[in-house]
Amino acid sequence: MIKKLAPLALVFALPSCGLHPLYSDGAHGVVGQFLGSVDVAGIDGKAGWLMRNALIDRLGKASGATARYQLSVELDDKITGFGVQTNGIVTRERRALRARFKLVEAGTGTVVLDATAGSDESVDVVGSEYATLAAESSALERLSQTVADQIVARVALFAERTKTQK
Repeated sequence: MIKKLAPLALVFALPSCGLHPLYSDGAHGVVGQFLGSVDVAGIDGKAGWLMRNALIDRLGKASGATARYQLSVELDDKITGFGVQTNGIVTRERRALRARFKLVEAGTGTVVLDATAGSDESVDVVGSEYATLAAESSALERLSQTVADQIVARVALFAERTKTQK
């Protein structure tokens, strides 16, 4: 009998620990509205284009909404060979995408969040140059998605924390 009641006791104890959903009420909640008020500045290069599109998709800016915040992102995209055979041929590469991002209040120009995000992925280098380039490009697409998720999560946490301070 006690084993059956233990999960029920945990359900009642959970609200007292301070855990609550970050995205409660979806786009209509505090965090959702905050994310919808963020405009993403242009980012140079192919990696920048991929990153900006991923961020715009995740932020969910409402059409016609005025931006209260501007998100600027600087990317560092590097490919490093690390699987080297005795004859000097590279067999593995690591593609690393790092982002430094700043969230700026549009009205005042005040930087309210300055942080970094990043991820890396390994790529097989094969005999076909086309296949290697395609693998590098696919890795960049996946990295852009991963880093965009990290950035939006940090902005959402900032929104949640500032909501409780106001």
